[in-house]
Amino acid sequence: MSFRALKYLSFTHSAIYTALLVVAIAGGHDEAKYVLGWAHGIGWIVMSLLCVDAVRRRVIPLWLGVMVAVVGGVGPFAGTIGFLYAERRAVSPAGLPQRDMV
Repeated sequence: MSFRALKYLSFTHSAIYTALLVVAIAGGHDEAKYVLGWAHGIGWIVMSLLCVDAVRRRVIPLWLGVMVAVVGGVGPFAGTIGFLYAERRAVSPAGLPQRDMV
């Protein structure tokens, strides 16, 4: 899994979480909250496993893997912000130039 693919998966996970928050706050249908809740939960598990593997393969730095796997369960925005930060700062354990991370 590439940095770019993980970044876009993180954006998708954040969008699902945003939809869940909107539906829950607006008092939406229970079925929508149920589906979005499961999508968020499964998405977090999948993102965590993918990021743990990406850290092992040195695709992403350890701090970013922790942001996604630990903080991402309750706030996936932290992982998304982490991906943006890492991309902008070209943070890579392998020392890859920024163009390789995009």
